[in-house]
Amino acid sequence: MRHTRIRIAKRIGLFSSAAALAVSVSLLPQEAQAGPADFPRGPAPTERSITAERGPFATAQTTVDGPTFNRGTAYYPTDTSEGTFGAVVVSPGFLTAEGLISWYGPRLASQGFVVLTLETNSVTDQPDDRATQMLNALDYLVQSSSVRTRIDPNRLAVMGHSMGGGGSLRASELRPSLKAAVPLMPWSNDKTWQTDRVPTMIMGAENDAIASPASHAEPFYSSLTAAPEKAYLELRGEGHNVALSANTTIAKYSIAWLKRFVDEDVRYEQFLCPAPTPNTQIVEYRNTCPTG
Repeated sequence: MRHTRIRIAKRIGLFSSAAALAVSVSLLPQEAQAGPADFPRGPAPTERSITAERGPFATAQTTVDGPTFNRGTAYYPTDTSEGTFGAVVVSPGFLTAEGLISWYGPRLASQGFVVLTLETNSVTDQPDDRATQMLNALDYLVQSSSVRTRIDPNRLAVMGHSMGGGGSLRASELRPSLKAAVPLMPWSNDKTWQTDRVPTMIMGAENDAIASPASHAEPFYSSLTAAPEKAYLELRGEGHNVALSANTTIAKYSIAWLKRFVDEDVRYEQFLCPAPTPNTQIVEYRNTCPTG
């Protein structure tokens, strides 16, 4: 009988401990219980949804003029019922007007971002000048623009083509609080980015005669030794200007990277890790394989 009472007492003790543990977990702050996907926006992604010309969000656009940069066009989701959004500034490259990168605006915004496509002060601006303008544009977006209430000021990113890509690397170096960077066929005389601490996806083009991967994108990627996560994608058979018109591969991996690191949405990790194998669109893909 004594042993029976001991067994019963132990069971009661175990039940009491389990109940206490359940209560203590339920009393934890909500953010302590949250997983890595703190800012999911939109439904769970699929191959079809991430490669579609438009994502799940309806969008609108407005012209933005700032005192510390030239001007641009802001594209934004019209529905804020899921909360605020991360913001991305996209810079064109040397001798390139905003119109040639405008396709990124609705494409990214419809996936759940506020996106500003930038018209630089001059089409001949160098990467450092473009970096300054991109950061100034981000500051204006979150502080003074008509879309500021739609933006989470703690979730910002940069993206750019050619010298705009070099500018996005410099912007990341200058502002390590950025959540992500996506340089496209980046060009810069500076080949060393060891102090850049922003998760960065670099895309190069196999037949790029202006910013060849061997002289630009690849050494840039290799130099990102302090970046917590990085990836390199090389487009098969394409040239420097491949980023200046709608491209499904560029869109897919840009969206996946921005969703993973701006929104911390691990649902998009499936498109980044394991790394895609070479195929008809991709010559090479290298990465550090982000994990939740």
